[in-house]
Amino acid sequence: MTIHVPKVGLVQLGCPKNLVDSERILTQLRAEGYVIAPGYDDADVVIVNTCGFLDSAKAESLSAIGEAMEENGRVIVTGCYGVEADTIRKTHPSVLAITGPHQYEEVVKAVHEAVPPAHDPKMDLVPPQGLHLTPKHYAYLKISEGCNNRCTFCIIPSIRGDLVSRPAAALIYEAERLVKAGVKELLVISQDTSAYGVDIKYATSKFRGREVRAKFYDLAKELGDLGAWVRMHYVYPYPHVDDVIPLMAEGKILPYLDIPFQHAAPQVLKAMRRPANQEKVLQRLAKWRAICPDIAIRSTFIVGFPGETDEDFEYLLSWMKEARLDRVGCFKYEPVSGATANDLGLPQVPDAVKDERYARFMETQQEISSAILTSKEGRIIEVLVDEIDAENGEAVARSVWDAPEIDGNVFIPGATHLKPGDLVKVKVIEAEEYDLVAELL
Repeated sequence: MTIHVPKVGLVQLGCPKNLVDSERILTQLRAEGYVIAPGYDDADVVIVNTCGFLDSAKAESLSAIGEAMEENGRVIVTGCYGVEADTIRKTHPSVLAITGPHQYEEVVKAVHEAVPPAHDPKMDLVPPQGLHLTPKHYAYLKISEGCNNRCTFCIIPSIRGDLVSRPAAALIYEAERLVKAGVKELLVISQDTSAYGVDIKYATSKFRGREVRAKFYDLAKELGDLGAWVRMHYVYPYPHVDDVIPLMAEGKILPYLDIPFQHAAPQVLKAMRRPANQEKVLQRLAKWRAICPDIAIRSTFIVGFPGETDEDFEYLLSWMKEARLDRVGCFKYEPVSGATANDLGLPQVPDAVKDERYARFMETQQEISSAILTSKEGRIIEVLVDEIDAENGEAVARSVWDAPEIDGNVFIPGATHLKPGDLVKVKVIEAEEYDLVAELL
């Protein structure tokens, strides 16, 4: 008698923090004997991990749920948009279950109810590092859930709650397992990475017989000893962030900080409830570059926030020209249901003005980015290979200044003999708009 092996499909939406949630769910299900289905047709049930940060993201989530219902019919919804279960059921009343973000046990329970597990210890092998949705050579390390900030444009705290940090030892052990399994790059993520440990008063935990503090600097130093690239994302520029810059200069962690500045004009930052002392930020950027000249700063900005004047926008452009950030993303402000920005009573910026400001902002940043990349021509750098593009006869890699999927690439013509995960030295021969071209040494 053949035992039916239950199969689970996954539709992944949203940010890397959502992706880590999906990885944890799939790891648990795989340990219980479920197989991950490659498509709708093979799946006994489909999990849709949703995003609910913006109204456009909610619309995308509803569309993805609808597609899964049409193609498969047995759907479990989870993720940030799951907190609006009533809204989802109005559109898709037949979904099997709806849970909120990082409710792993509830999702697994819903899968059990939809299709019971058929555990077979001979078949059900889960690698010690768990299952991952990223390529084998890099992985996200989520160090906390939730956020203590109350930015007026953001509803994440109402969805994911306040900051909850994981013990330092648990994180280092997880990172160690990943590196032993072949991961070459650890991408440290959370809603507010530099606030790590504040909720547990920087409590210590035991890693290999010694106590390690749950603090941003301590964690960065420990991860830097594992022999992999360590990249820091979503770092708010609190004063203690200065302490990790020497670790970058020493080569312990990558010279890269992802800092969500969002704006520069004091009036807009105040309305956003963001730190407003941007002059001090410029001074700190100069200090960081003096300590670690190779540091790359990535950030995101919002144009068209309620009340943003022409003067505010011009201030932002001037600040950008002085700050000279390496990598920048920009979003046109979009009202979000439940965000306190809706109740500020500030005038809305017309869509046409948002479009014009967005175009000018990106044009300004493109000039900055192009100049920074051009300055790297002739340099010998280390890159991590992500994939081989046989059609174009080149390897596609990234430098220490580039995070996967959001930053640029380093193209290496003729290096098709390399493989993903290789760390190699190259010489930069050409700078493009957002990417580099290099020759293998």
